Amino acid sequence: MRISSVRPDNFSFTSTLSACAGACELRYGKKVHALVVVSGYVSSLPVSNSLIDVYGKSFSPCSASRVFEEMGLRNEVSWCSLLFAHVNANELGIAGGVFEDMPNRVNIAWNIMIAGHARCGDIEVCFSLFKKMQEGSFCADQWTLSALMNACAESQEPVCGRVVHCLIVKSGWGFAVEVNNSILSFYASISSHDDVVKAFESIESRTQVSWNSIIDAHMKIGDTQKAFIAFQQVPERNVVSWTSMITGHARNGHGGHAISIFVDMMRSGLQPDNFTLGAVLHACSILATLGHGKMVHSFAIQYSYHAYAYAGNGLVNMYAKCGDIDSSNQAFDDILVKDIVSWNTMLLAFGLHGWASRALRVHEEMLASGLNPDKVTFIALLMTCSHSGLIDKGQALFESMTSFYGLSLELDHVACMVDVLARGGYIKEARELSNKHLGTLGVKTRSNEALFGASFTKRDVKMGTELGKELKALEPENEMGYVVLSNLYCLSGQWKEAQIVRKAMVDQGVKKMPGCSWIEVRNKMTTFVAATMLVPRLAMVWLTCMQSVGDIDSSNQAFDDILVKDTVSWNTMLLAFGLHGWASRALQVHEEKLASGLNPDKVTIIALLMTCSHSELIDKGQALFETMTSF
Repeated sequence: MRISSVRPDNFSFTSTLSACAGACELRYGKKVHALVVVSGYVSSLPVSNSLIDVYGKSFSPCSASRVFEEMGLRNEVSWCSLLFAHVNANELGIAGGVFEDMPNRVNIAWNIMIAGHARCGDIEVCFSLFKKMQEGSFCADQWTLSALMNACAESQEPVCGRVVHCLIVKSGWGFAVEVNNSILSFYASISSHDDVVKAFESIESRTQVSWNSIIDAHMKIGDTQKAFIAFQQVPERNVVSWTSMITGHARNGHGGHAISIFVDMMRSGLQPDNFTLGAVLHACSILATLGHGKMVHSFAIQYSYHAYAYAGNGLVNMYAKCGDIDSSNQAFDDILVKDIVSWNTMLLAFGLHGWASRALRVHEEMLASGLNPDKVTFIALLMTCSHSGLIDKGQALFESMTSFYGLSLELDHVACMVDVLARGGYIKEARELSNKHLGTLGVKTRSNEALFGASFTKRDVKMGTELGKELKALEPENEMGYVVLSNLYCLSGQWKEAQIVRKAMVDQGVKKMPGCSWIEVRNKMTTFVAATMLVPRLAMVWLTCMQSVGDIDSSNQAFDDILVKDTVSWNTMLLAFGLHGWASRALQVHEEKLASGLNPDKVTIIALLMTCSHSELIDKGQALFETMTSF
């Protein structure tokens, strides 16, 4: 049209601007705005309303306000468009001012305000607005009721949500697609699976939102099979359908499946969005697959999502979990507008990797940016202080949380502070803090776990025994009390006591969660899980690896996991104990080998002699040397 030198009019401008608004194309919208000014259509009411719409949907409320202020004539569409611009940018305070200034409030204005507060989970404000709306003789429509239901979903208020559901049925809006989808989302958010299924089955005209909600509901209860069946039945899968499957598998610990689904999505030709990439990055962080994570990072850069907070936060977390702290920091720097999750993720990454000074600097930069710390920030800070032994700093932060920032203490904060004190050797102070916050069973249990860690580090068997008894009394099914106490006895050489604890654990039916390690070679993940060493050669590889790096406890665990032990197994374990100075345990292994019916070979004698040499057991060594020929 422009090439043909045809002059645009009201209709061409409004149509073009509507297209820009629908695609959130701020750059093209600004160009059209400039042409509007040059062409003299800036005083046109429909064109000005379309400009406000473009800026509102493109998250530019300041530009929308500027257009609104320059308008000579305004109507209800002008006011509602400006109201939406501020709500869409989460400027609810300014939106409230615009709402109060409106000369004539219409239904859509009330709905915009309720929907905006619903998105933030401000359920009290939503119901207050709804009450005022009814008092003003305005009728609630499907958009009002779906916004109220979404507010209940965001705040996870089951009672309020069921009340709104009853209101929907009584008002006769139960047939509306938007309302039905909000009902599904609500019941899915509170994990009421049966209600989700009932609501889904009652919908005659199912949309993509309906299918996505039922997939999400199945995933939230861990039923990935039913979620997959629902996914297969979706008439037309969109990016949300794929993202729901990826998120669900990642949430249920099936990182490999999540990545496979992402690959299938890319093969289907569908372009991922910010949330898809964030979900698959979460899966990569669970598996610590750096290769796959870098692949997803390349997609994020290709589609320019690496600068968005959601995908950017996923990149920061993924690289940190994979141990690449430099790339994690670079991904953090690439985020254009950092939210509180961005800062907390980076802070925790530095803290857990022992970079305490850098973590504290990130905290200072966050404060300088104008963001106040939340409860998660303080958990990250206290964990940083715990890992780096910053006791004074930890105490100062712990006190400032309530006194300066007005945040309430939770279980995790108390447990982290107990851990800070216990690791620093302040056992008495740690116990006092634990006793001070005995509001719930959880605090006592978590505090005991933190103190347990300190007793293990300091090899304090007496304290560990006391804590073990307390923990077993509080939670008999908790494995930690048994496992840590058993390891504590092993560290101090009290093998009989360790065996008694292990036997008690078996008698009580308490099962230890198996340890798991994995290694990535050529983008293929190989997992080692304790108690699954069915192949002796695989078990021997693991046993030898642990022996080589000096991890005698893991070496012993790998030895115990071998179902059928051969001479090489016994010799390797014997030598491991002997070379680490655990002569009594090495000789005990030798006796157990003889009891199993296996005779020692020459390697056994060499291992025994090396044990005697390292522990200066001269008489025992001579006796073994003399008996060598008899074997």
